[in-house]
Amino acid sequence: MRALVVYESMFGNTRAVALAIADGIAAHVAVDAIEVAQAPRTVPDDVALLVVGGPTHAHGMTTPRTRTDAAERAGDRLVSRGQGMREWLEAVRPGPGTIVTAAFDTRIKGPELLWGSAAKGAAKQLAAAGFQNAQAHSFIVEGPTGPQFDRLLTGELDRAREWGKTLAAGLGVPAPAG
Repeated sequence: MRALVVYESMFGNTRAVALAIADGIAAHVAVDAIEVAQAPRTVPDDVALLVVGGPTHAHGMTTPRTRTDAAERAGDRLVSRGQGMREWLEAVRPGPGTIVTAAFDTRIKGPELLWGSAAKGAAKQLAAAGFQNAQAHSFIVEGPTGPQFDRLLTGELDRAREWGKTLAAGLGVPAPAG
């Protein structure tokens, strides 16, 4: 049994959150964190937990247009250069076993009603693809102006790590002693 964390990231924030989630999951089960362009189209049989995440753009998951805009802003910092989470979720299929799923996003600080949530869209796409139990969770970056633009709020990586532990603990596998 293992977990798979698939992420899309423009500026590196979502990748950092994905890696922190994977770190938390690793307290219970083996885990791989993979950038979405490298992710498999069928979830391997030994995956019991699938966590997917991406940045919130224009109130939801990225689109080719929003990725192009972000790529121009990110320059050399750009992480995800290929397909986005939306396209991967349209193509991915579950394996034969039961897979617990969760979705996360990074979004601008402020009310979700104002900024939206890519995680909610990803959870819906997971359900449409035949996965079960998708819950959505957001991690926050500073707003569109000011010195902290495009940086995770202090403590968000710790929250991500704890969320990963909680997700993995829900599989019923105790954490290794030590």
